[in-house]
Amino acid sequence: MKLPELRIGHLVAKVPIVQGGMAIRVSTAPLAAAVANQGGIGVIAITGMTVDEIRREIRLARQLSSGIIGVNCLFAAREFATLVKTAIEEGIDLVISGAGFSRDMFQWGKESGTPIVPIVSSARLAKIAKKMGAAAVVVEGKEAGGHLGTDESMKKIVPEVVAAVDLPVIAAGGIIDGRDIVDAFKLGAQGVQMATRFVASDESGAAPEFKEVYLKATHDDVVLIDSPVGLPGRGLKNPFWHKMENGEDIKPRSCNNCLKECTRRFCIVEALDRAQKGDMERGLVFSGEYVERIKDVLPVKTIFERLLQEVEACD
Repeated sequence: MKLPELRIGHLVAKVPIVQGGMAIRVSTAPLAAAVANQGGIGVIAITGMTVDEIRREIRLARQLSSGIIGVNCLFAAREFATLVKTAIEEGIDLVISGAGFSRDMFQWGKESGTPIVPIVSSARLAKIAKKMGAAAVVVEGKEAGGHLGTDESMKKIVPEVVAAVDLPVIAAGGIIDGRDIVDAFKLGAQGVQMATRFVASDESGAAPEFKEVYLKATHDDVVLIDSPVGLPGRGLKNPFWHKMENGEDIKPRSCNNCLKECTRRFCIVEALDRAQKGDMERGLVFSGEYVERIKDVLPVKTIFERLLQEVEACD
């Protein structure tokens, strides 16, 4: 099979692979630029970043690549509007929003000519997104890592969304290799979003200890976590997870109110930040459901070459 181009608004990606936005600071400029240089869509996860940091990351990505660079921002972030508007001011190519969306962000996109791409988990939400002005939708199933909006499989949701809306549909969740990509296209998707595979890349911002946890993970290590964001999160068992399971007090000593709503059971930003820096004792490791299929850490260029070879080998 030969993969088609992915068109989102005025943007054309030669390879229909969108790199997932992985906060906190796992997907930054080096990773996004490396993906863009291979013809895909590179994404900087700006949740948890300062305004100055966002500007630096976008400018660095532009220095490293002339390809398509987007941002991903969690709608649950209290400073969502400021973060997204900053990225738009910097001339970002597109904005992807997870954990909800609002009419406002589509208006910002319309005013600036920036395609807005919400992450949805049902045909109903896809229809709402289209009415509001979405340029495309990422359809994420339960197989994905991080915060989840559904307990249903991507394989069930994608055909429903394809039938419901006339928009580019990007399948997300559980896509690790070329066969997964081909299967997603057979469901009607026009592109795929991959995150877990790119965590285990040379260019990702995850610490070596974080990547090593991925390589050692088994299917039994994959768990659902009760995130203070108010959504379940898919991640991996580790000492921090065991503390949660044992009911230990892991509440934050201080809070900067980074989320619109938070249970304050623990600080999600601190937990993800620790993991990104390599603290596997006190950090939270997000991961997709099929992480055990990843056996090596590779350069992004090699990952793309392998994926395309696997796709071409499929019927």
